[in-house]
Amino acid sequence: MPSQQPRTVQPKTPNRYRIEALAKGLDVLRLFDETTLSLRLRDICDHTGIPMPTAFRIVSTLEEGGFLERTHDGAFQPGVTVLTLGSTALRGSSLVQVSEKPLRELAQATGETVNLGILLDDRVLYLARLRNADLVTANVQVGSTLPATYTSMGKLLLAMLDPDDLAERVGAESFPEGAGPNAVKDLKELSRQLAVIRRQGYAIQDKELAQGLRSVSVPVYGKDPKPVAAVNIAVSSTRHDLDALRGPLLQQLMATASDITRRLRAL
Repeated sequence: MPSQQPRTVQPKTPNRYRIEALAKGLDVLRLFDETTLSLRLRDICDHTGIPMPTAFRIVSTLEEGGFLERTHDGAFQPGVTVLTLGSTALRGSSLVQVSEKPLRELAQATGETVNLGILLDDRVLYLARLRNADLVTANVQVGSTLPATYTSMGKLLLAMLDPDDLAERVGAESFPEGAGPNAVKDLKELSRQLAVIRRQGYAIQDKELAQGLRSVSVPVYGKDPKPVAAVNIAVSSTRHDLDALRGPLLQQLMATASDITRRLRAL
């Protein structure tokens, strides 16, 4: 699976209601994911551009509130308060709630792993995952993020972005090392794939995320014309070829996505 160095937080365009200290604290929390479990204060400064004295006050405040905790070697890692907030957000998400039954039925009908994800900067955040025990992958679970450039859900959602939004999200750091043998290497190569995905309305990942793993993804819509999420079926390349992904599995996946879309629009 792709390895990743802590990502530099991209500055957002401020508005007149912005609380700068709060924004910097959130930038610090965004540095952590399943590949970046702990960071030293100097790392936090390097990846956010926050001066050391300010960073120290921020992490001290976050530590006091339980959002960060100090490890035995003096680094910082997310605290239990972050876990509580994340679990609450998932339980309260209407997208997750309406997707639960259709995804479970799809997993039972296909016997394969099914996922629901959204785009988070240049990564895919997994909101739901029903895993086939036979699928050999890294420890991907609800709350995990993976590079959008190497995943079927990620590529699908990237393909639906406006060009300016895509350029803002995807850069050289969006193609980390350690991916599968067919992984794209740069934005030019990715852009060719995204053009095909836009035309056909679905995305396939063929040993791009990891050796032996394939998946197919389609969009989920709410009341707006742009997708709110993507769903996919992930399979072992030893069990299913690309024709299967583009044939029966894609048809079942599209039916599930339509069901979720209908349920979302009925809210």
